[in-house]
Amino acid sequence: MLKGFKMSMLSLRIRIFLSMIVLILIASILMASISIIQFKNEARDYHQERLERKETAIKEHINYVLSTTTYPLTPRNLGVIFKDKIHELAQIHSLEINIYSLNGKLLKSSKAKFSVDSVSPPIPKYILKLVQSSIEKRYVDIKNINGVKNRSSYSQIKDEKFKPLGILNIPYVEDDGFYEKELQNFLIRLGQVYAFMLVIAFALAYFLASYITQSLKTISDRLSETSLNQKNQKIVLEANSKEINLLINAYNDMVDELEKSAVKLAQSEREEAWREMAKQVAHEIKNPLTPMRLTVQSFQRKFDANDPELKQKLKDYSDTLIQQIDTMSAVASAFSNFASMPAQQNETLNVVEVVELALDIFNEDYLVFESDEKEIITKMDRTQLIRIITNLVKNAIQAIPEQQAEKKVLVSVRRHPSEVIIMVRDNGSGIENQFQDKIFEPKFTTKNSGMGLGLGIIKNIIENYKGTITFETQTGQGTTFMVALPLTSA
Repeated sequence: MLKGFKMSMLSLRIRIFLSMIVLILIASILMASISIIQFKNEARDYHQERLERKETAIKEHINYVLSTTTYPLTPRNLGVIFKDKIHELAQIHSLEINIYSLNGKLLKSSKAKFSVDSVSPPIPKYILKLVQSSIEKRYVDIKNINGVKNRSSYSQIKDEKFKPLGILNIPYVEDDGFYEKELQNFLIRLGQVYAFMLVIAFALAYFLASYITQSLKTISDRLSETSLNQKNQKIVLEANSKEINLLINAYNDMVDELEKSAVKLAQSEREEAWREMAKQVAHEIKNPLTPMRLTVQSFQRKFDANDPELKQKLKDYSDTLIQQIDTMSAVASAFSNFASMPAQQNETLNVVEVVELALDIFNEDYLVFESDEKEIITKMDRTQLIRIITNLVKNAIQAIPEQQAEKKVLVSVRRHPSEVIIMVRDNGSGIENQFQDKIFEPKFTTKNSGMGLGLGIIKNIIENYKGTITFETQTGQGTTFMVALPLTSA
C-alpha cells in the first residue's frame, strides 16, 4: 500500500526539506488561484460597467431623438420614430439595439432585415415582470451560449413625463480575449518567478535541513556506537539549539551512569558465570554416573559364569564404563581449561552404531530403536553424541508416569539429504504449555517432565555443530525431540 511509505519512515532532514518545498508549492498554487479569481472578477466588473455605460449613452441618445421628433410620443409611434434612427444609434454605439413594445413585441431592431425572423420572438414574460417590478425598471439577463457569456439588458423607454413607451434591449457579448491574454501572460511570468524561487528554495531547504540536523546526526551516530561492553565517549558539542544541548547533556549523563552500571554488571556476570559453571560441571559429572550405575547393576543382575558370551558382554560393559569415564574426564579437562564443556574431539564415526551402543545402558524393555540404514557416517565427538542420546532418552523415560500401563520410547535415526535426524519419542505426560518456552534454559528443571539442566547443555553442543534441536508435544500424549546434525565429510 502507498500508506506503507509513511512520513515517519523518513529522516528528519528529508522531512524538513520536503516541508519547505511543499510550502513553496502551496504558496505558488494559492497565488495562481487568487490571480485567476481576481482576473475573472475584474473582467466581470468591467463588462458590467461597460454595459451600463453603453446603456446610459444609448438611452440619452434615445431621449434626444424623442425630444426632437415631430411624431406624438405614444407607444404606437416608437416603430416609426426609430425607423431610420435605430441603425444610426447602433452604428454610433457599436452595439445591437432592439426596441420592444410594453407587452414584449419587437418593434424595431438594428439587425439587418435578412437576419430578422419574419415573426421575431417576444420578450419572455418573466423578464417583463422583472423589469416592471424592479425599482430601476431594468433587468440584465445573463446566459452562457456555446461557452460564451451573453448579457442582455432590458430597460423601459420613457417620455419626458416618465410615462413608459416601450422597452429597450441591448444584447452584449462578453469578449474576454484581452483578459485571458493578460492572465496567460501573468501566469507565465508568475511561473518563471516561482520556478526561480523553487530552485532557491531547494538550495535553502537543503542547507537549513542539514544545518538543523547536523547536531542530531552527531548524537545519532554516537548513540549507535554506544555499548555496555566498551568505553563510550561523551559528546563535546555546543549546538545552537537549547533543546539539542539538553539532549547532549542527557546523553553525557547517561554515559556516566552506563559506565558505573557496566562495572557492576561485569562483577555480577563473573560471579554468575562461576556459579553457573559449578552447576554445569556438577550436572555433567552426575550424568555419566547414572549410566555407569545402571551398567554395573545390569551386570550384577545378568551375570552368569557359564554364559558362552560372557567375554563379549564383559567387553561391552567395559566399553560402556570406559566411555562414561572418558566423558567425566573430558568435563574435568574442559573446566580446568575454561573451555566449552566438553571440548570437541572430532572423529569419523557411524551415528547408527554409536546411538545403538548408547542405548545398551538402559534396561527398559519398552525402549525401541529404529534405523533405515546400518551406516550413517559423519565426523563429530563420540562422547558428545552419546551425551545427547543419553540425556534425551533419560528425559523420555522420566516423562512417562510410573502408573501408566503402556509405555513406549522410540529412538530413530535416518538420513536427510545433508544431515542426520535423531528422533526420541515418548508417550508420556507431555510438556505443559507454561514450561515449553523454558525447557532449554540452563536453570530450568521439573520432575514431572523430567527436563533438567542437561537439555540446555546438549542444545549448546548441537548448536556448536551448526545443528538444531526442536520438539513437538501434546499434553497427555507425549513428546518428540528431533535433533538435526549436519553430515560432514569424513
